[in-house]
Amino acid sequence: MGNIWPDATIFAPIADSQVTNELFGDRTISVSPLQRLYRGDGRYAHLLPLLPAAMAGLDLSHADLVVVSHHAFGHRIKAPIGVPVLSYVHSPARWMWDPDLQDLELGSGPSKAALTTFAASQRKADRRAARRVDRMIANSTIVAERIHDYWGLDAEVVHPPVDTDFYTPDHQVSREDFFLLAGRMVPYKRPQVAVTAATAAGVPLVVAGHGRAMDACRKVAGSNVTFIPDVTDEGLRDLYRRCRALVFPGVEDFGIVPVEAQSCGAPVIGVARGGLRDSIIHEVTGLLVPYTPDADTQAGVLAEAITAHDDFAFDSATIRFHAESFGRDVFRKAIETVATRTLS
Repeated sequence: MGNIWPDATIFAPIADSQVTNELFGDRTISVSPLQRLYRGDGRYAHLLPLLPAAMAGLDLSHADLVVVSHHAFGHRIKAPIGVPVLSYVHSPARWMWDPDLQDLELGSGPSKAALTTFAASQRKADRRAARRVDRMIANSTIVAERIHDYWGLDAEVVHPPVDTDFYTPDHQVSREDFFLLAGRMVPYKRPQVAVTAATAAGVPLVVAGHGRAMDACRKVAGSNVTFIPDVTDEGLRDLYRRCRALVFPGVEDFGIVPVEAQSCGAPVIGVARGGLRDSIIHEVTGLLVPYTPDADTQAGVLAEAITAHDDFAFDSATIRFHAESFGRDVFRKAIETVATRTLS
């Protein structure tokens, strides 16, 4: 969005200069007073109770249109009277509305108790703020459903952009005999389910990425599992190009990784829930298996799909063609069209 509107001011309650300098160079990011409390380590959970007020305090007085891209508290902004707000929602805050996510991420104890109490205190204000928005966009069908369930609002779907110009097939590279698990290894993505499934199926699995769930993954991994915790974009693209299929056990709001894999011609084996319902065409660009919240049962279902996987059932060119529908140019045209409608 910053590239679509290069002259627009970018607002955020907190900005990490290492990230913003890489993305935007010398472009100014307007931040809130919370910036002084940011430790520069990528973590801001300790500032969570202060974020609603920080969003409300952003000075948007010179705006003609406010475009909010967010997963929590974005609607708390105070747009000037008569200035329309276009909201691009990655999800209503799952920690606020979804108790199952709290169980996955926090387990039990003081942290969960504190978050549960804070979440309950915020739901009414969250719903009220969402209803001030002029036009609501969801990044997937499942997010649109959550917006309807939690906020009582309708939203159109515009899928997020994927760099299909970088993630491309290489016809000089052959598929090899390994499956791939890639991305952030965090509890709600259930990476250990994929590791358990591949170990049960007795197939080689490469795990590319790192995160809080790595210990859980290593505990269930057999000798068939290889871990690559630090992988470059080029290295990940190479793995997409060579793997038999990407295994994706989590329920995502949308899920960029599965589209990156498809953009390189790789099929995806994942669950028929969340963003994969939008990004995978069953038995054409991948396989969607039934979702179950029980990790062991889910691993068994995935293991069966991995064992039955037939490389010749999938056409790399067809998979790539489908992935192109999620490219950056497609997103740009869609979001510019919605912005024009919002201003009219």
